Amino acid sequence: MIERRGLGRPMAHLVLIVGLFIVAFPIYYTFVASTQSLTTILRPPLPLTPGDQIGANYGEALFGGIGRIGGVAVTTLLFNTLVMALGIALGKIFISILSAFAVVFFRFPLRMVFFWLIFVTLMLPVEVRILPTYKVMVDLGMIDTYAGLILPLIASATATLLFRQFFMTIPAELVEAARIDGAGPLRFLKDILLPLSKTNIAALFVILFIYGWTQYLWPLLVTNDNQMNTIVIALRKMVSFADADTPWHMVMVTSILAILPPVLVVVLMQRWFVRGLVESEK
Repeated sequence: MIERRGLGRPMAHLVLIVGLFIVAFPIYYTFVASTQSLTTILRPPLPLTPGDQIGANYGEALFGGIGRIGGVAVTTLLFNTLVMALGIALGKIFISILSAFAVVFFRFPLRMVFFWLIFVTLMLPVEVRILPTYKVMVDLGMIDTYAGLILPLIASATATLLFRQFFMTIPAELVEAARIDGAGPLRFLKDILLPLSKTNIAALFVILFIYGWTQYLWPLLVTNDNQMNTIVIALRKMVSFADADTPWHMVMVTSILAILPPVLVVVLMQRWFVRGLVESEK
């Protein structure tokens, strides 16, 4: 029950408005800076209203290329990052569903040993295994390739654990009924488990897409060619130690464009995302 009397409701709205302002103002300020010329940015104070360079700045970034990153256009950076984020998100979900399906619905020797080996990898982040992983990528010739960006990051113990916990809630009667109807393992997975798991898949997709989009360390190591850089790596390369040597208007444009795809994914999938996190009836 929500209390609607007294000052509770106005105060709650005030707190939300203040919180929204604190979160949104830096983004707005970045957008304003992205519409100004470099001279205006370097000569404070920066205006609080958009400037007249929005078309020139965004056009140069998207189609003209940025000098400090080898003349690569932001469209190329966005495409590279999108391929990496989608590959990581879809690969993690695909492998995790199959792993959890095998652990829950099949009986084979050392089944739980394999599950706990997967679970233990939660304690081994990318930073711990970075050198052997990089050596493998070099030996396989996957430096400066999409496969090199994606493959080392597509295994997920967390997603496997979440799918396993959900699959364990499937009634045994449903499994037995599917077996009596002649459904094989793959048909049971396709026609029963996947439809029941769609909210979980949607919630995990949002989380894993953002995880892939914001990766920094691994793309920094595995890409040497500017044409294969992700947008996060490009942003770092664009910033120089000297303010005058940094194209701040292009940095701000790139920052705004880097924010848009994750925001779009969250907005379009927010209903599925919330249902996947809070839904209790399966």
